[in-house]
Amino acid sequence: MAGTAEPTGSALVELRGVSRTYGERKALHPLDLRLDAGRCIALYGHNGSGKSTLLRIAGGRDAPTAGRALFDGRPVDEDDPQVRARVAVVGDTVACYPDLTVREHLELVTVAHAVDDADSWIDEILADRRLADHAHALPGSLSSGQMQSLLLAAALVRPRDLLILDEPEQRLDPEARQRLADLLVAEKQSGVAVLLATHQPDLARTVADHMIALEDGRVIAEGPPAVVLDDLGRRP
Repeated sequence: MAGTAEPTGSALVELRGVSRTYGERKALHPLDLRLDAGRCIALYGHNGSGKSTLLRIAGGRDAPTAGRALFDGRPVDEDDPQVRARVAVVGDTVACYPDLTVREHLELVTVAHAVDDADSWIDEILADRRLADHAHALPGSLSSGQMQSLLLAAALVRPRDLLILDEPEQRLDPEARQRLADLLVAEKQSGVAVLLATHQPDLARTVADHMIALEDGRVIAEGPPAVVLDDLGRRP
């Protein structure tokens, strides 16, 4: 069963026998997953391995063809107010309003989630993500790395119990990747559960408690990141 090595009480996220089929294509074969608060699971595999499909199901953005996906013990659905209030997602595509500045994007998120003392919190997140000098810039003027930082900032400026990230290291330089790793470790320490899809072994080693390697929608290895990566490295 995929999940954290040391379950503690009820899981925040639980997938039971979940699979997903699109037409005749099996995007995800049946699997189980358990993720507790303050823990991180890293999904690892090539493009098309099923990582993004699994993330969409866990976040309620897609429904499994079979099996059950639960968030805090109830069926997960992104239209559920509890899910919208407690689950923050950083996707694999850039979706921004072209006529809103960086700061206005974050202000929109804080209004939607009724964040207290939003202005000072936005200032802190802008500084943390190295976007303070670009607060009044439009998305079209940002570099790809700055755009990725904006997507992360939008997730961080709101309340969350679960943080779902689809290859958040994309478009980040080495220094920014290290800041990302430090950020995700801090998220775990604050009690946030992290579900992460990544191509970066070093990020998984630093952040994850458990790794699930996928290939063609199937789990081919799982366990502590160092063990899984060593296993994959020995395969022909």
